[in-house]
Amino acid sequence: MELVFQAIVIGILQGLTEFIPVSSSAHLELAPWIAGWGTDGLTGSLAFDVFLHLGTLLALLAYFARDWIALVGAWFTSVRERRIGADPQRRLAWFLLVATVPAALIGFAGEGWIESVLHGESDGVRLAIAGFVVLGAAGLWLADRLGSRRREIDGLDARSALVIGLSQALALFPGISRSGATISAGLALGMTRESAARFSFLLATPITLGAGLYGSRKMLIETHTPVEWLAIAAGFGAAAISGMLAIGFLLSWLRSRSVTVFSLYRIGFAGLIVGLVLVGR
Repeated sequence: MELVFQAIVIGILQGLTEFIPVSSSAHLELAPWIAGWGTDGLTGSLAFDVFLHLGTLLALLAYFARDWIALVGAWFTSVRERRIGADPQRRLAWFLLVATVPAALIGFAGEGWIESVLHGESDGVRLAIAGFVVLGAAGLWLADRLGSRRREIDGLDARSALVIGLSQALALFPGISRSGATISAGLALGMTRESAARFSFLLATPITLGAGLYGSRKMLIETHTPVEWLAIAAGFGAAAISGMLAIGFLLSWLRSRSVTVFSLYRIGFAGLIVGLVLVGR
């Protein structure tokens, strides 16, 4: 049952780090190596990591169910009436669409190249990931320090939504963090911390749906042992539960606190990676 335990740990990491801006890709890429589990099995595979996105998708849909019901209804109403007007729900629904499509196209085009270059077992890849983790930490801290933090989500415009959406493409580089990039972009554009995080989470839903379904096909059609299927299910459940907790935690945290602690954590995590490489782990 060691495999099931490993899958649960990886699932928890995915759920927490997908939404807390510390980079899920870096943690999932390096966790088996740090723990000494080996990287040639289920829990060390990129396919399993991608599948866990369906667990975090469930967390998003459950946490923001009312928001999405209202947004989808508002979008269809705007199409039927051929009018957006000043309705904040209609505007937000269209902004999410505007922000999603370009980023999805960039991600689809660049994913293969990034995967071939920045996923692997070499120390060079690990050090590159550590560098991206630090870059993400600096960007998050600077955006928080320099942003005006006055705009609520209702005050977003199409241009700002597009900029935030395009920032998701930076998450192709393991260590940058999708939530970190979008929250940083929102803060830099003057959004409040909570509004930036909420828009980031809503924006994550269609991207996570696409990535999870597209990337999980191969793993789900492969033959697995009963223990592996149990591990897959356990990892999915762990990602969903920890994801729900992470969303609630971060929104609550950002109502009255800064993102500095996450930048500091990222720097510490990067230091751990560099240290392990230097000692020949």
